Amino acid sequence: QVQLVESGGGSVQAGGSLNVSCAASKNIYGSNCVGWFRQAPGNEREGVASITTGGGYTFYANSVNGRFAISQHHAENTFVYLQMNNLKPEDTAVYYCAASFGRSCYDDGPSGARMNPISYTVWGQGTQVTVSS
Repeated sequence: QVQLVESGGGSVQAGGSLNVSCAASKNIYGSNCVGWFRQAPGNEREGVASITTGGGYTFYANSVNGRFAISQHHAENTFVYLQMNNLKPEDTAVYYCAASFGRSCYDDGPSGARMNPISYTVWGQGTQVTVSS
């Protein structure tokens, strides 16, 4: 089974930028998704961005749209990156990368499109991002 490892978290002041990376233990190009979720203490896990590993189609939550960018690189392993710009204190959380195999990257519901953690079956250990005001 594929494993995911995140790196690149850290601390930054509001308005700054960070890039976090997710390395898969093998190439997972195909009908799959890799997504970035985040969870702050006391909050539910929130999906912020996803990308299809085959076509490179992206999805962003409204909370990060226009500030975050997800990208990928496929070689012997698959790497997925999340570039975070104009960071805000409310972006502070543990960021997790996760992979979904053969399922949609996000669901359309009455409240709009959102990434469903249940669809993602492989998770990394998380990396802390802290944004100070």
